[in-house]
Amino acid sequence: MLWRGGQALRRFSTGRVCFKNKLKVALIGQSLFGQEVYSHLCKEGHRVVGVFTVPDKDGKADPLALAAEKNGTPVFKFPRWRVKGKTIKEVAEAYRSVGAELNVLPFCTQFIPMDVIDGPKHGSIIYHPSILPRHRGASAINWTLIMGDKKAGFSVFWADDGLDTGPILLQRSCDVEPNDTVDALYNRFLFPEGIKAMVEAVQLIADGKAPRIPQSEEGATYEGIQKKENAKISWNQSAEALHNWIRGHDKVPGAWAEINGQVVTFYGSSLLNSSVPPGEPLEIKGAEKPGLVTKNGLVLFGNDGKALMVRNLQFEDGKMIPASQYFSSGEMSMVELTAEEVKVAETIKVIWAGILSNVPAIEDSTDFFKSGASSMDVARLVEEIRQKCGGLQLQNEDVYMATKFEDFIQKVVRKLRGEDQEAELVVDYVSKEINDMTVKMPYQCFINGQFTDAEDGQTYDTINPTDGSTICKVSYASLVDVDKAVAAAKDAFENGEWGRMNARDRGRLMYRLADLMEEKQEELATIEALDSGAVYTLALKTHIGMSVQTFRYFAGWCDKIQGSTIPINQARPNRNLTFTKKEPLGVCAIIIPWNHPLMMLAWKSAACLAAGNTLVLKTAQVTPLTALKFAELSVKAGFPKGVINIIPGSGGVVGQHLSEHPDIRKLGFTGSTLIGKQIMKSCAMSNLKKVSLELGGKSPLIIFSDCELDKAVRMGMGAVFFNKGENCIAAGRLFVEESIHDEFVTRVVEEIKKMKIGDPLDRSTDHGPQNHKAHLEKLLQYCEAGVKEGATLVYGGRQVQRPGFFMEPTVFTDVEDHMYLAKEESFGPIMVISKFQNGDVDGVLQRANNTEYGLASGVFTRDINKAMYVSEKLEAGTVFINTYNKTDVAAPFGGFKQSGFGKDLGEEALNEYLKTKSVTLEY
Repeated sequence: MLWRGGQALRRFSTGRVCFKNKLKVALIGQSLFGQEVYSHLCKEGHRVVGVFTVPDKDGKADPLALAAEKNGTPVFKFPRWRVKGKTIKEVAEAYRSVGAELNVLPFCTQFIPMDVIDGPKHGSIIYHPSILPRHRGASAINWTLIMGDKKAGFSVFWADDGLDTGPILLQRSCDVEPNDTVDALYNRFLFPEGIKAMVEAVQLIADGKAPRIPQSEEGATYEGIQKKENAKISWNQSAEALHNWIRGHDKVPGAWAEINGQVVTFYGSSLLNSSVPPGEPLEIKGAEKPGLVTKNGLVLFGNDGKALMVRNLQFEDGKMIPASQYFSSGEMSMVELTAEEVKVAETIKVIWAGILSNVPAIEDSTDFFKSGASSMDVARLVEEIRQKCGGLQLQNEDVYMATKFEDFIQKVVRKLRGEDQEAELVVDYVSKEINDMTVKMPYQCFINGQFTDAEDGQTYDTINPTDGSTICKVSYASLVDVDKAVAAAKDAFENGEWGRMNARDRGRLMYRLADLMEEKQEELATIEALDSGAVYTLALKTHIGMSVQTFRYFAGWCDKIQGSTIPINQARPNRNLTFTKKEPLGVCAIIIPWNHPLMMLAWKSAACLAAGNTLVLKTAQVTPLTALKFAELSVKAGFPKGVINIIPGSGGVVGQHLSEHPDIRKLGFTGSTLIGKQIMKSCAMSNLKKVSLELGGKSPLIIFSDCELDKAVRMGMGAVFFNKGENCIAAGRLFVEESIHDEFVTRVVEEIKKMKIGDPLDRSTDHGPQNHKAHLEKLLQYCEAGVKEGATLVYGGRQVQRPGFFMEPTVFTDVEDHMYLAKEESFGPIMVISKFQNGDVDGVLQRANNTEYGLASGVFTRDINKAMYVSEKLEAGTVFINTYNKTDVAAPFGGFKQSGFGKDLGEEALNEYLKTKSVTLEY
C-alpha cells in the first residue's frame, strides 16, 4: 500500500499540472480573448467555477460561453448586473453560488457592481489595453495610435470603484511600428501577450506574490469612446498626425471626410516614405491640397508637405472599395464564371449559410454584416474558405470590401484569377534601354511587401563596372530599416498566412516564382551584367538559369519534409510513442556576396522558404539590383507580405545588426573568412542563433601526367577564369606534374590569347570586367606581391587599358609553398601554378592540403584508382574528378576547416533551416 501510494505520488508530482497554489476563479467577460484566458487558466490547473458572459446574439453564443459549456463549466448569461444602480438579486445569488476566490475580467463590456468586484477573497483583476495611467477609458488602443505614442502595452490592475484607477499588478509594453493599426497591435502583442499576462497574474495572486502598485496621477489621461461624429478628419495637421488619426480609428468608428457631398471613411493608412506617384487629383472638403488617386491608393498631404497613403474607402451605403478605384465605375463589373469557379461559389454560399444561420436563404443581395455577422465571423469565413476551397487565401479586409454576397463572389473570382495582385505593388523603377530591351530596375528597400526609401533617406551609387558609370542611386538601409524588416518577417511568420499555409501551397508559390524568374531571365541576366560585370551569356545560363533550377528543386521539397517515429524502451507496459517533427526556425537572415548576386540569393533563400521560414536578406552593397528585381517578382508570384524582405546597405551597419538582432533565429552568410568569424561571434553573443557559413577558399587542382591534356587545359582554365575568377570554388592553386608542366603552361597561354575581353553584353565576349574598382586594385596588388616574392609572371598581371575595371587573365608559375600567392585567395582571373615531381602522389596531396581552407578541389587523371585515392585524401567539401565547376542543385555544397560549415543545395540544405522536435507520449 505504501509503495502504491508512493508510486501515485511520483506520477502526480511529475505531471504537467500541480494543484498547489491554485485558485477558484470566476471569469467575467466575453470574446475570443476571454475564451483564451479561460482555456489557459484551466490548463494551468486553476479551477474556473463559473463563467459570466453576455446573452447569445442572433442565436449564437459568445466564444467564451462555447468553450466553457463544452468543458462543463457553469455558464451564466445575464444582459445586465444591476438596475437603477442596484445589483439584481437573482444575478448576485447566481454569482455567490459558485464560491469564487478571485474574479478575472479579461474583456468585459458590462458594468459589474462593486459588491461583486469586492466579493471574493482576493477581489478582482482587470485587463486594460494601455500602459496605465495613460489612456484610461474604453478606447485605449485607439488613443495610443491617435496620440502617436511610441510605446503601446497593457496593464493588469486590481479593480476599485474608480475608472481604470486601481493599483497595478503587472504591465507589459511594446514598440509601436510606424504603420501599426489597432488590429496589428492587438494581434501582434496585446492579444497573445495579454493572455499570458492574465494567467501569470492569477498565479502571482495564488502564490501570494502579486503587487499592488498605486497608480500615479502624473501623466494620467482619460479619453472617452470615439464615435463616428467625433472622427471627422481635421486637415490642418502634419502627415504623421493625419496618419495617426486615421489608423487610430481603423476599423471602428472610422476616420472620415466629405468628398463630393458624401461622407467617405478612410482605412489602411501608411506613411509615404518614397516619392509621390502620379495620380488623378481628388478634391476633399477642408483639405488645402487635393488628394491623389494613384494605382496603389489615395495619397493625402499634411501641412508639412509630407504625404500618407490610404488603401481603402467606404461610402455611406457601407460599400468599401480600393482607394485606387475611386474614379472607376460605381458598380463592380461582373465577370463570367467558369465551371470550376461556380463550384467555389456554391461552396462559399454554404459557408455563408452556416455563419448566417438566422438568414433563410443566401441571396446575391445578402449583406454579411447587416445579416448579423461580427468581426469574429470574418475570421471564421476566411478560415473556412481556406480549408474548403483548395487553400484560397483571403484577408479579413476582403470581406469588409465586399460585404454583399454577389460582390464577395466577384472579389473571390478575381483573386482566383490573380487579377487583384498587380495593383497592390508600387515600384518606382529606374529604366534603361539596353541589350535590345527596356530594363526596369527597383532601387529601394523592400520591406513588408513594399518598396520604400531608407528611413533616413540616404542613398548610394551602384556602378557599372564595364565603364565606371553610375547605374542609379540605391537606398542605403539604416538600423531602423533592419528593425522594420525583421519585425515584418517576424509578424509574417507568427501571425500571417505564411505560417498557416499548407506546405504544398508554399511549394506552389515557389514554383510560380521560378516560372516568373524564367519568364524574365533575359532582363535579369542583363541587370546582372550591368551591375556585376557578368558576361551576359554566362549570366543567362548559370547566374539566372541555376537560380530558376534551385527554386524549382526546393519547391518540390516543401511537402516532403518529415520527421520519424522512434521505438523507445521505457517502463512496462510499453505503451509509448516517440516521434520527431521538423519545424521552421522563424526569421532567418541571409547575407550574400557580390560575385553571383541572384544565384547566391537562390541557393540560400530557396531552402529557407521551402522549410517555412521568413527571411531578411542583405544584398552585397555593390550588386543590389537583381535581388531587388527578385523582390518584385516575389510579389507577383503571390508571396504574402513580410515573408521576403530585401535591404541593400553596408555590411558594417546592416550585416552587423542582423547578426546581433534578437529576433533572428538563423543567419546564413557567404563571404570572407574574416567577416564570417565576426558574424559567428556576434550570433553567439546575441542570442546564440544558428549559423551556416560559406567562406574563403584556396581550392587545389591536381593535374597528373596521365590526364587527357586537352580536357585538363580547357577545364583548368574554366576552374580559374570562370566568371572572371570571381568564383567561390575557383582553383586557387594548380599542381601540375613535372613531365607535362611546360606543355600545360604553353597551351594555357595560347588559349588565353584567344579570349575576347570586352563588353559583357556582347555575345562574343569571353571575359568581362571585375566586379568593382576596389577589387581590381586588390588584384593588381596581389600580382605585384607575387612578382616581388620571385614567382614567374608568364602572362597578364595588368589592367586592360580601356574604361571600366578590366584585368588581363594572368598566369604565374614557379610558385613555391611559402609564397603569398600559394596561401591566399585572389578571387580573380589569376592562375597560380606549382610543379610537383613525377609520381609523387602523397607529396602533392600533402601540399594541396597544407591550407586552412577546404571548400573545393579537383584532380585530372585517367587512372580511376588514383582518382579515388586522391578524392579520399583531399580535405575539401567538394572534389571534382576530370571536371570542374559542375555544381548541381541536388548536390550539397559547403566547405571544411576555415572555409566554413553548413550546406547549401541538396536535401542537406533544408536541415540548415529546420529544427527537430522530439515528442513522446504514453497511451
